Amino acid sequence: DKIEAVSDVSLSIEQGQVFGLLGTNGAGKSTLLRMMAGVLKPEEGEILIDGEAVWDCVEAKQKFFYISDEQYFFPNATPLDMAAFYKTLYPAFNEKRFRKFLVKFTLQKDRKIQTFSKGMKKQLSILFGICSGVEYLFCDETFDGLDPVIRLAARKLIADEVSGRGMTALISSHNLRELEDLCDHVAILHEGRLLMTREMDNL
Repeated sequence: DKIEAVSDVSLSIEQGQVFGLLGTNGAGKSTLLRMMAGVLKPEEGEILIDGEAVWDCVEAKQKFFYISDEQYFFPNATPLDMAAFYKTLYPAFNEKRFRKFLVKFTLQKDRKIQTFSKGMKKQLSILFGICSGVEYLFCDETFDGLDPVIRLAARKLIADEVSGRGMTALISSHNLRELEDLCDHVAILHEGRLLMTREMDNL
């Protein structure tokens, strides 16, 4: 309607790095991520992944996994039910690895996800994203609500994917400390506009 959430944002994210999207609550981070994920259509401009427009493009969307602030799961679904669903969307989804992660993170494979705590659901979302085998991972405030031990483990998982197979991660947060030892580059949003982009070492 009359709310301008994002305006004149132009940025380029290179492959194989962790890119941080920093800003206060209401700065436009989630809206920008939803546009990048093809959930919202921008009124003008374009968003490209490897040269392909994201909006309404299955081929482009198979290249990334979007972890929203509150991930959607089917009613009454278990982790294995959702894994079976994601396998139909992402051909490279690694179910064997996913099962191992469930054990490591002590998440029950046959328990209904709706009975999980918010932190457990966030952990599960990260595992789905990692095991989908995508080239790009979009994370919206993904570490919020995780206890320090799990947060450290989740960050290490993402960092290992980036360094190990060249995955690109885009992580939004309102907390600079959350990003400073993880990201290669940071973009700062304020009131829907891009203030700056910097290499983390030079910020």
